[in-house]
Amino acid sequence: MLGERLDNRMRHLSKWARKQGVSCFRLYEKDIPEFPLIVDWYEGDAVAWFFHRTKDDTLERERDYRIDAEAEILAGLCITREHLFIKYRGRQRADEGGRDQYERFDSRGCVKVVEEHGSKFEVNLSDYLDVGLFLDHRPTRLSVRQRALGKRVLNLFAYTGAFSVHARAGGAVATTTVDMSKTYLEWAERNMALNNFAMDSNHRLLHADCLQWLEAGPADNERYDIVVCDPPTFSNSKRMKADSFAIDRDYPDLLRWIAQFVAPGGEVFFSTNSRSFELDFTQVPPNFGVHEISHRSVPEDFRNRKIHRCWRLAEGWKPKAGKPRDGAAVDAGDAGGNADTTTV
Repeated sequence: MLGERLDNRMRHLSKWARKQGVSCFRLYEKDIPEFPLIVDWYEGDAVAWFFHRTKDDTLERERDYRIDAEAEILAGLCITREHLFIKYRGRQRADEGGRDQYERFDSRGCVKVVEEHGSKFEVNLSDYLDVGLFLDHRPTRLSVRQRALGKRVLNLFAYTGAFSVHARAGGAVATTTVDMSKTYLEWAERNMALNNFAMDSNHRLLHADCLQWLEAGPADNERYDIVVCDPPTFSNSKRMKADSFAIDRDYPDLLRWIAQFVAPGGEVFFSTNSRSFELDFTQVPPNFGVHEISHRSVPEDFRNRKIHRCWRLAEGWKPKAGKPRDGAAVDAGDAGGNADTTTV
């Protein structure tokens, strides 16, 4: 069943991906109950994330399931074992943190370059739980690219800098890319180089704890037209000033600090993967309109339409008369269309 499903999905999505201008996409996402796993395609290579099945109550059953699933993946995608990368993912509890998704756990260095809407990105298929490019934010990255001409862009919790690359491809006059990890900032710089973007005084990589940096406030005349903020759901990293960060608890302060950096008429793309997150609109900074764009920010190759939630906050924008502030109002720049080909 799994092999046939993968074969059918590949036949459909490979054509779709060529039209979209992307070389990596989600092939399979727990479609069949017997096979609760995720498979992503990276231009000739597959990454499969295995989740624990409660029915596998012995190590032998779990081993047999994984052997069978691996064989189905290889057959369905017509690839050899060296082109399949297996990873294991469990449920992470906020009270204990769990494995850091950015922690290095291998050293094979299986690195390749993939493309997305005309831009190139380095992915590492072997060494980390995540490969360096979050596929579920593809439409939002395209939206930033489409809006970036002549704009100043701030990319917070930037990971490997994909939003910044798209902003520069779209004509941003300045970008600031902030992350706490030197490893991922170096990766971001390589992504810039892949796209022939040099770093200079207008385009900078900043090694900092985003929360501490935001709380300190902007320097004189430091304002941005577009701010991207996709923070972790939970973090208790020892590198943070605070003991811990939980998006469900701490987002009001986060949004308030971000508001100080937004230029008149600017906008914020704010997203989270927290399943329990609820945005209290009374906590949105004054003079910011807000509406949820999750239904358009999740790409169509994702079966899980709740993989993340995303909002657009616009400085100085208010919902139309009679429209609630909870996301029903949509301005002209956000109207309709295919999630991967139009602005969200």
